[in-house]
Amino acid sequence: MSQSRTRRTDHGDVTACLLIPVYNHENAIAQTCATLSALGLPIILVDDGSHARCARILAELVERDGHRLLTLPRNGGKGAAVRAGLDFAEQAGFTHALQVDADGQHCLADLPAFLEHAHADPQQLAIGYACYDHSVPRHRYYSRYITHVWVWCNTLSTALRDTMCGVRLYPLAATNALLRRHPCGNRMEFDSEVLVRWYWRGHRLINLPVRVSYPRDGISHFRLVRDNLLMARMHLRLTLGMLRRLFPLLRRRTR
Repeated sequence: MSQSRTRRTDHGDVTACLLIPVYNHENAIAQTCATLSALGLPIILVDDGSHARCARILAELVERDGHRLLTLPRNGGKGAAVRAGLDFAEQAGFTHALQVDADGQHCLADLPAFLEHAHADPQQLAIGYACYDHSVPRHRYYSRYITHVWVWCNTLSTALRDTMCGVRLYPLAATNALLRRHPCGNRMEFDSEVLVRWYWRGHRLINLPVRVSYPRDGISHFRLVRDNLLMARMHLRLTLGMLRRLFPLLRRRTR
């Protein structure tokens, strides 16, 4: 029987799983799962409407290694996939979900720290901030700072160091309660908005480093025009929300 079937991280009030949104990552997902299995966590794969070849590989992984699979009927975007996966994980009895990207770009050695912080403070959301090596495309490296500045304006704080990194450990009950009230978008804008709203609600968080390497054959589902427009609209909406919360946010800064 596979390690994913038999081992659970269950310490007191923390029962964690790995959550991996997948969309046409057929060339990477098997190796990503094999690497992450060293953590000894159950793996939940969310198929965000992948084509037939990727869907077939996911089915093989489920059959061979015992991973859990949530299949969405059509591609709805990363945000929709993560939101569905978080709800699925809570319904399956987990208290925390460690989200990791499907392309295997995140360093395995940096992930146990997220679980350690969950055990120390189960109500805290642990957020990865990317530490890049030489493989990162320079335009991606610098363009991320546009979003960083927007987020710092939306929160009047630098408490959220990186809202675009694909690694974070969510406390499921509090996160799903937030998402039932604020869905936070269906595509790339989800990653930043859910963290801004988490901060606005006064929930605890911590930023943890994650080393990132861009694989040579990696794929990106970021659509330059569509996703930049969605991000801009999201940040404008959050700016209006910040103005409504201006005085409470300023009081937090003084404390």
